[in-house]
Amino acid sequence: MTSHTASRGTITVTGLEEFLREPPAGFSVQEAPGAGHRVRSDPEKSLVLIDDFRSCRGRVVFDNSPGRKVKVHNLWQYTSMRKSLLSKRIYLLMSACRGNLSAGNRKAAAGATALERYVVSIDGGDPLIRWQMERGLDWTISSVAGESYRVDIDLTEALESWAAENLEGEPVWSDASFTLKYYSDALFDFPHWFGFSRRHFKVRR
Repeated sequence: MTSHTASRGTITVTGLEEFLREPPAGFSVQEAPGAGHRVRSDPEKSLVLIDDFRSCRGRVVFDNSPGRKVKVHNLWQYTSMRKSLLSKRIYLLMSACRGNLSAGNRKAAAGATALERYVVSIDGGDPLIRWQMERGLDWTISSVAGESYRVDIDLTEALESWAAENLEGEPVWSDASFTLKYYSDALFDFPHWFGFSRRHFKVRR
């Protein structure tokens, strides 16, 4: 699979090596020989949700990134994160893998052979993307009011649609989601403890 950048509307997909070699506008990459890369971005325009990881060139660290699993502990933090999700470009690291789609189990991507890693961005301020995320977040809040909760935002279908137009074959996408975790100060938050307050919604393009 060839590393490349392709953009279609609200989504941009860039091969990891190309992203580090020629970062997009608003990003800079500092390389320390033998130590890896440090990636900086403008937090006013970009919301980077990428955990530190190791590549063939060493450790890659994204400054100002809370990681793929974002934790908020009060209404102010949630409101701030929600505003970012609905207005900025969101950046994630995903892998295109070779797997058995005929089995119908896309969750098995974690055990598939990785073909290429991509930095994927979506425009949270795009009207369609914004509407989908607003609806999903509002549904989560209304469902678990006053409780801790976890909501997974899944971009798999958006990536599959992009891949069908830009890649040969039909890869399985791994890590094509991110998570927002809210922790309330409730003393006995039984629904959260037993996993009943976990939600999931999909974003399509």
